[in-house]
Amino acid sequence: MIARKLLFVIPLFALSLFFFPPFTFFSDPSVTFNSSLLERPEIWSIRRLAEWRPCKWWLQPHLNVLPAHTNGYIRVDCYGGLNQMRRDLCDGVGIARLLNATLVLPKFEVAAYWNESSGFEDVFDVDYFIQQMKGFVKVVKDLPIEIASKDPVRVDCSKRKGQFDYVESVLPSLLKHGYISITPAMSQRRDRYPLYAKAALCQGCYSALRLTSTLEKKAVELLQAIPKPFLSLHLRFEPDMVAYSQCEYSGLSLASAKAIEAARVDRKPWTGETARIWRNRGKCPLTPNETAFILKALAIPANTTIYLAAGDGLMELEGLTSVYTSVVTKSSLLSGEDFTTMHGNTKAALDYYVSINSDSYMATYFGNMDKMVAAMRAFKGLYKTIFLNRKAFSLLTSQGLKGKELTEALWKVHRDDFIMGRGSALPDCFCEFNL
Repeated sequence: MIARKLLFVIPLFALSLFFFPPFTFFSDPSVTFNSSLLERPEIWSIRRLAEWRPCKWWLQPHLNVLPAHTNGYIRVDCYGGLNQMRRDLCDGVGIARLLNATLVLPKFEVAAYWNESSGFEDVFDVDYFIQQMKGFVKVVKDLPIEIASKDPVRVDCSKRKGQFDYVESVLPSLLKHGYISITPAMSQRRDRYPLYAKAALCQGCYSALRLTSTLEKKAVELLQAIPKPFLSLHLRFEPDMVAYSQCEYSGLSLASAKAIEAARVDRKPWTGETARIWRNRGKCPLTPNETAFILKALAIPANTTIYLAAGDGLMELEGLTSVYTSVVTKSSLLSGEDFTTMHGNTKAALDYYVSINSDSYMATYFGNMDKMVAAMRAFKGLYKTIFLNRKAFSLLTSQGLKGKELTEALWKVHRDDFIMGRGSALPDCFCEFNL
């Protein structure tokens, strides 16, 4: 659909460049946050009307009775960053139960891009995982001798999303070969799973995964080092993130502009009217400066301790730290660690652990980590969670709002999101409660 729309707007590019120049790096020096924001309550003080809570329906006895015989063995091959792999594993657990298969410990694919070579057992407690999945799906460390010498048969699941997709297309391969590997497609239709498969997924995702003792010890040390109370902020403004978004910003430093250009490769930025439409759909990452502006609009005090849950290479960070001066990071708190050689999964696990245990959590994006963190925080009964609304920010600024008008409008948008608990959890494993 997007491609069809582009066919109409591309001929207009040359003309539209005159009317829609590249997005100007957000800055509104006329805005002060003195009297108006002091009168506004902090966003967390607003009474909520609805929350997603863990009703744990999946623990009903009749849902976790396994058949006597298995149809074969499934290994889930997980790709990407830690939280993307965790999402794949959650879905893989549900699929294994759906097909009455025995789950082999998942394979975390080596990813040079993430400085990554660690496996599932390097991040998560294997014995705990197996124990917690008893009655939901059988998990094994080792394969039977007659299968162990063979590689699994790879089954393409890129278009398999619902119960009948797997039963009709994947189950025959499982029965024929006895040992297969899969990578679940994105956007699974979990609503189409039978309850027993949903139950296995929910148990695997929220109750069966905990860090190894070594990694959890490091995570606890990091958590204890952060001054309390604190806000965990997942900020995404790295060169690859901006390049992938195909958004363009003017007013960035020369170093940032060069880093983004080097990361673009063949993903050229949208221009003209298409760029405006793309940005107003909320597709462009918030800059640190924009993030600070929204935080102030939400009456987050300037002296708030902020833990920066972020990857390497954040750009324009002074846009945040010039307003919020108590910003801490993994490297500033664990000075004895060499983060340049630390595996990407290890760093992501530390950020995840801190974020699910923080007093409050905000994210400038709605990626895999944010979805997992928000759901786990709801599972733990922590509801001070907000996803900053990129779409609203872009629409409001494109309408010419600034100063007090802009802060008031941003406050109302995020207040409404927070009141209704939008995006706070995955509904497959939670129940909605009206307060």
